[in-house]
Amino acid sequence: MMSLDEKLDISNRALDLLDAGDEDGYSRLMRTIPMPPYLAKVMKEKMGVDYLTKGGWNLSEAEAQFGVDWLNR
Repeated sequence: MMSLDEKLDISNRALDLLDAGDEDGYSRLMRTIPMPPYLAKVMKEKMGVDYLTKGGWNLSEAEAQFGVDWLNR
C-alpha cells in the first residue's frame, strides 16, 4: 500500500507538471496514486467497469479491500 507521504510526493510532482502546462503528464501521474476503495466502488457503479479499466486508474487499494475480481462481480 502506498504511504500518505508517497501520495503527497506524487501529487506535488503532478502539480508541478500542471503548473508547467503539461495537463497530460499531470493526469498520467495522478492516476498512479491508488484510487480510494469507496471512490472506486462509486465510479464502478456510476461510470462503469470500462471507465476504470481503460482509464489507467490505480485500483490496488480497491483490489486489496474488495478482492482481485471485484470489477467482475
